[in-house]
Amino acid sequence: MKRIAVMGTGSLGTILGAFISLHRQVDLIDVNEAHVKALNEHGAKITGTMEFTVPVKAFLPEELTGEYDLIIFLVKQVYNDSAIASIKNHINENTIILTLQNGFPEPALIEVFGENRVIGCTVGWGATWIEPGVSELTTPESALSFSMGRLNGEVDQKVLDCKTILENMCEVHLEDNFAGMRWAKLLVNATYSGLSAALGCTFGDVLDDPIASVYAMYVCNECIRVGDAWGVTKYSTAQGENMRDTLGFKDNQERLLKANTYETGFRPAQLLKASMLQDLEKGRPTEIHAINGIVTFFGKKEKIATPFNDEIIRIVTTAEANKTVPTMENLPALEKILAKYRY
Repeated sequence: MKRIAVMGTGSLGTILGAFISLHRQVDLIDVNEAHVKALNEHGAKITGTMEFTVPVKAFLPEELTGEYDLIIFLVKQVYNDSAIASIKNHINENTIILTLQNGFPEPALIEVFGENRVIGCTVGWGATWIEPGVSELTTPESALSFSMGRLNGEVDQKVLDCKTILENMCEVHLEDNFAGMRWAKLLVNATYSGLSAALGCTFGDVLDDPIASVYAMYVCNECIRVGDAWGVTKYSTAQGENMRDTLGFKDNQERLLKANTYETGFRPAQLLKASMLQDLEKGRPTEIHAINGIVTFFGKKEKIATPFNDEIIRIVTTAEANKTVPTMENLPALEKILAKYRY
């Protein structure tokens, strides 16, 4: 692949672009003029669990020229339409769109670009955008990973080529059950990113709070129940675990037995602050409808009640509308939902 671009260089895109730039040329594309200027003048600075700065080439969408062989798509889904319009004149029939977005982004991109050109990837690490040109990696180096594949499970040369590019950063797992992997990632985002946004806190704060930590288990279990009804057969992780088996529960007794699994499984991400919360802090729209909203959408379709996800959506959308940032003061609302629906 001769020409590569990362479209959407927020926290994740900046860090991935920096790692790739250590080994080969990649163009970083973003609409934030101050960020593009800082990247070009000072390089991409990575802080947190790793510390380094690397020179990069960054562009505004209107500055693009020529065609790309691979576009790594990291735009928030609320901006899909404008981002797609920006790259349409810079692709050809062989260009690959590799989406690292949250939620279930592949169907919408396949509709535009075709099934053969869209490859999906889940990101197994977290990041926080600090300021123009600077992003914080919040996951330990030993825990960094990607999981990649097509919704149909096919592994071809294009998939292998994309794997090679991402390996400039960390380990890449190829998935023959990528739809299941997507849902596994979705339920993690719906649970901890959703609560991070709804409570204005980190993943660790959710784990440390006696109300939020229990609520998280019910959000996750709700996602599993909806996935089961929709037809997801294996909630695979990069480590080969089936998240239904490790996290799902049928009653309170089983939930108590699995509480420690949540603690040990998600504690490595304790420093992570959801990108949706970062959006609220900047007064921007969030991806709540592309994450928790996907769960409620399929819940309605399959006639599965989703009160725990519904409450997260209510809190976050209210904050969006009022241009406010949620806080732990929302815990009493979650406690009421727990008292009404826990089982």
